Amino acid sequence: MTTGPDFEAIIGGIARGEVVPYLGPGVLKGVVEEGTGEPLPADSDSLIVAMNGGRPMAPKLMYEFPRAAMNIELKRGRRYIEQFLTKLYGARTWSRAPMHDWLAALKPSYVIDINRDTQLQESFATTPHLLIKGIARIGGTDYRFVLFQHDGTAYRAVSLDEADPDLPVLFKPMGSPTPTPVYIASDADYVDYITELMGGFGVPLFLKKRRRAKRYLFLGMRFTRDTERMVMSDIIFDAAEPAGWALIESPTDKERRYCATKNIEIVETSLDAFLDAARATAG
Repeated sequence: MTTGPDFEAIIGGIARGEVVPYLGPGVLKGVVEEGTGEPLPADSDSLIVAMNGGRPMAPKLMYEFPRAAMNIELKRGRRYIEQFLTKLYGARTWSRAPMHDWLAALKPSYVIDINRDTQLQESFATTPHLLIKGIARIGGTDYRFVLFQHDGTAYRAVSLDEADPDLPVLFKPMGSPTPTPVYIASDADYVDYITELMGGFGVPLFLKKRRRAKRYLFLGMRFTRDTERMVMSDIIFDAAEPAGWALIESPTDKERRYCATKNIEIVETSLDAFLDAARATAG
């Protein structure tokens, strides 16, 4: 097993704004609905099953959530997908993820979260911050993001000129239900969004400046899905060398090869082990 880098140094880097947490579906493992105990659908497979009324879809559609969402969208419309995600993440009450409790205490200056739930936003509910959410297939704008500024009490939509670039930034590229439901979900959404990310229109200018020479700590993130890898590659553009670390307990050969090409060090350890180290550092 790879022993990996010094967690204390990485956590210190997060506190100083030098290392950016990048949250994948794995950070929500163990989260359940209050009252029913039903696990929160976060990873690709569980999202597909939940979207399809509790039933798996055909094997070719089970490959990746955007593909399955595209199939459902063609049959039931884009609005159906939006309503499903809003009800799932915005209308039900879920237990807190330990990772989000830790982030709530640490309050990093920049966090990327590819999940569509609201726990990261709840962690900053009393802290002024900027929220960036990805958008797709929308006319009337040159950009593929919307901006909201939180004053410690509530959000308001802001323009690029109005946004305070010195505030902590929560980047939710795949969207969330609050304050306004916005999502990247189907293949068509991702094609548009990734194309504009590559063209530089998916990230505000102030964030392009802030992210230069940052390192990233990938938490609960796997690198087996092509779509998620493409989004990640463009979001961390201008990263430091090396680009950071990925906590993956049992990486596949494909993940090893991919992370090597991106100069990301795989640390073969669990999120629980990392959180234990983080709590020890804080203590």
